[in-house]
Order: sequence, then structure tokens, then C-alpha cells
Amino acid sequence: MSTEEEILFEVKGAIGLVTLNRPKALNALTHEMCLALKAKLQEWETDAGVGAVLVEGAGGRAFCAGGDIVKLYNEGKDGGDYPYHFYRDEYLLNLAVKHFTKPYIALMDGIVMGGGVGVSVHGSHRIATERTLFAMPESGIGLFPDVGGSYFLPRLAGELGLYLGLTGARLKAADAVYTGITPVCIESAKIDELKGALSGHRFGNDAHSEVSSILARFASDPGAAPIAEVVGAIDTHFANPSAEAILASLEGDPDPWAQKTAETLREKSPTSVKLAFLQLRRGAKLDFDDCMRMEFRMVGRVIQGVDFYEGTRAVVIDKDQSPKWNPATLEEVSDAEIEAYFAPLPDGELC
Repeated sequence: MSTEEEILFEVKGAIGLVTLNRPKALNALTHEMCLALKAKLQEWETDAGVGAVLVEGAGGRAFCAGGDIVKLYNEGKDGGDYPYHFYRDEYLLNLAVKHFTKPYIALMDGIVMGGGVGVSVHGSHRIATERTLFAMPESGIGLFPDVGGSYFLPRLAGELGLYLGLTGARLKAADAVYTGITPVCIESAKIDELKGALSGHRFGNDAHSEVSSILARFASDPGAAPIAEVVGAIDTHFANPSAEAILASLEGDPDPWAQKTAETLREKSPTSVKLAFLQLRRGAKLDFDDCMRMEFRMVGRVIQGVDFYEGTRAVVIDKDQSPKWNPATLEEVSDAEIEAYFAPLPDGELC
């Protein structure tokens, strides 16, 4: 499949429409798609005929389920440099989305995970539907909540971001709206009508407010948010000063939610859990560009390690769901080992 077929661009009225077009792969991002979308955003930034950009996924199942993890696994395990190029250009795309001056509307219909988060959550306008399923599951494959997770997760209320980043918990529409990840929910049946309203709009001097007004006309109530019932427990347990302390706090609480959450954390890569903990605590004090620079330092070390390949093997390749993490416990992962992931890069930073 050519790049043109993997990602489609069209100007409809005043809207630049982007379609992530790999439905059989749940619209997972390839390196070529990242390069093409970044170039198109640069073009549309200065195109007076484009008042706003809308990004959607093809197929009805997913907005974008992540990056092309199988190719990253195969190329990285063989010692190739593809993962370095992919992550550099993916992160530069995340920066382009964050700094895009026109309205950037992410239609987060279906699965939104990993790399799909990076091309949606940093946009000025994010929309959920009743089919939305949002997660940052990277700690389960030996990675960390990247693509700007350092920035947006710590800025959620209380300890929600740390909880989502460490556990990979999945959010449906009501929870996504409750957390503020997707401020607006619409019914999927109204997507075409919404796109028509946006493409037919004549933008004035305040395009962002105009888009917000249009979205408000289509907004629906996603219902009660299940996560609201445990947000107090999240804030209590995840406010602890270390990953080890969080796990101990959960294990000491007899509540079934706490016990299940502790079990979930024990299944994740210990290195990833400790790495993500420090990443998100530091990200709370950094601006977006510095967060992305930090993540690029981190990912360069991750792809030189072992847990990313073991986690991807267990979850994506062999699907036995039984990764053999190394080290195997949080206590075996030293603070010095984790600190090394954050060191400046000798061969050049992201930006």
C-alpha cells in the first residue's frame, strides 16, 4: 500500500480532511504516514482556504490504535535504525499538532491508543463517540506513555494521569469526557452531519471559538463515568512518592478495585513502571517541547534494552500474554538505571 493510500488528504469546503486509512491495521501509524501528515499540516498552516483540519480514522473500528509496532519490533530486534527514525519523526509530528495554529479537530471514534493519542489529544478540539476506547497501554509492552504523555497526563486532575500511564486503564466515552481528554461527545450516527456543518462553515476571525460552537450543537451526554467512583482511591494511592510505594499502598487496601489495580501493576514491565513514574512527575514541570525532548531521550534507551522486545513479543507477536521481564520486580530496578534513560543524547536532541 502506498503512502497516498495509507493516509488520505482532501480539502472539503474550508476543512482540511485527513483520513488515516489502514483499517485492517486499526489505522496504526507508519513512518511514512507521520512524515506525510506533518508535511500536510505545514502546507495547510499557510493555506488561506483551509480554516480548520479534521482528522479521522477509516473503517469504523479505530481512530488509530498506535504505531506500527510489528515493524518496530522486527527492525529493532535485528539492530536496524528504523525505530530511531520512526520515533523522531513521530515525535516531531506530535510537536506539529500541538503547535498548529488553526483548529485541529480529532474525531476519536473507536480505538485510540499509543500513537493515535499523539495525533489526537494535542489537538485543539477532541471529540469522543459512544465507540471511543482510549488507553495508554505502553507499560504492558516495556515502553512508557510517550507521544506527549509526559505533558498531558500530569495535567489531568489529581492523580488520574499517573494512574492511566502506569496501569494502561481503558476509558470509554463517559470516562474520556469526565477526565477532560475528550471534552465533547457526539453520537457516531451524526459524524457525517457534523463534517458537513464544519466543511460548509465560513470561518471568520475566531476559528477556534467557531469550531467549539459547532461542536456544542452536536454534543450528546455520554452518561455517568465509572472512573468517578474510584477517583478518590486513585488520588490516595497514586499520590505516593514512588512506584514501589504505590504498589504497596494498593496491596495493603482490601478493596477489590485496589487489589485488581495492584495485580495489573504487577503484570507490567517493572522498568517501564518506574520509568513512567519518574517521567510523569518530571513532565508536570516541563513545557511541551521539553517533554518531547525528554521522551526522545528515553525511547532511544528503551529500544536498546530488552523489555520492549519481550513485551511486544508476548502481547503482539506470540500473544501468549506471558512476558519475562528483566529485571522481574520493581525492587530489582535501580534508581541509577532509571536516571540513565533521561541523560542528554550525545548524537543530538529531538529539537
